[in-house]
Amino acid sequence: MVNTDTQEASKVEIAPEKYLLENLPEVKRFQERLQKAQQAGIEQPYFRLREEGDQRINLNSYNYLGLNGHPEVTAAAVQAIERYGTSVSASRLVGGELPLHRQLEDEIARFLGTESALALVSGHATNVTLISFLLSPADMVIHDACAHDSAIRGALASRAKRYQFPHNDMDALEKLLQEKRQNYRRALVLVEGLYSMDGDHPDLNRLLALQEEYKFILMVDEAHSFGVLGETGRGLAELQSIPRNSNIIWMGTLSKSLASCGGYLAGSKAFIDFLKHSLPGFVYSVGLTPPNSAAALAALKILQREPERVARLRSLSNFFQERLSEAGFDTGQSCKTAIFPVFIDDPHKVMMVNEHLHRAGVETSAIIYPAVPKKLSRLRFFLSSLHTEEQLARAVDTLSKILYG
Repeated sequence: MVNTDTQEASKVEIAPEKYLLENLPEVKRFQERLQKAQQAGIEQPYFRLREEGDQRINLNSYNYLGLNGHPEVTAAAVQAIERYGTSVSASRLVGGELPLHRQLEDEIARFLGTESALALVSGHATNVTLISFLLSPADMVIHDACAHDSAIRGALASRAKRYQFPHNDMDALEKLLQEKRQNYRRALVLVEGLYSMDGDHPDLNRLLALQEEYKFILMVDEAHSFGVLGETGRGLAELQSIPRNSNIIWMGTLSKSLASCGGYLAGSKAFIDFLKHSLPGFVYSVGLTPPNSAAALAALKILQREPERVARLRSLSNFFQERLSEAGFDTGQSCKTAIFPVFIDDPHKVMMVNEHLHRAGVETSAIIYPAVPKKLSRLRFFLSSLHTEEQLARAVDTLSKILYG
């Protein structure tokens, strides 16, 4: 017999005010951080409005090839809206398929040299849905310590055993594989073509050698390397003169060099066909919008027609690195391509310097914990082929005056 009196007595009385959303501990901690910043005289550095005609030097945008706002890209988006509307209003699997989708995917695959490609509505969601779909608790995932949040979220959602190795340390990765690989059904190794926080890239040749020995799935996130690395912007494989093989999953986004919004996966036809019919984030999501599809397709055609945009970005990157080095700034292992961290080990100082740069007309990112370890706080600069050497020199001079007086 169940003693209902005892059951009633053991119930815990819950104070309703503790479960109001504004009283959640993490919400309260966030509010406290905001208050401390305000008390220190630091204005909110995020969600700043971008005003039309603003003459600031914008080093806080990944419009790497200057194609956002290009007349052809804008016209393609407008024409797509006029023809198809602003949404496909359905999952592509059941009624949202457009010729634009297939044209874009064919063009991405052709550009990269893969058999096939698949476009999705969000870069972040692309990583989350693929990784969580491919892996299970019987599997393992190993990622670089600087992996993007989307990859980590996907790994956590998969419930696979998760390991990380120190940034770009292939010896540490090999040691992990030696110790752990045999314990799991499937292994996935995640790296990025160009790391958005550090501006450096991995050794793909070494990764392929490890893949051959330890039989894992290799996934390369080229969100920032597509359109940037390599002679013609074809990414890490082109930079390191490696043919793209069918044993690698190539992931990327449409929101950076391609001036649109969304993500893509590229690889073997058999694998991509499988994903088209089973990947949850694709099957159960609305298809990529007509204007975003058209804008990305137009941008990709311009990239192929005008490879000098990639060369221009590379030249500006070399110039910027030289000016930063001459000024004595620590840029870590940045590979002199589009992304430049300037390390300042005090998070509070990073926020203050970022605010002074903003007031001086230079926009950049203040990157602090938890996005990076506290001792690796930094300012982060993104370059575009539209920048001028004069603008970049002014940005470095302004930073020097703020830090050195």
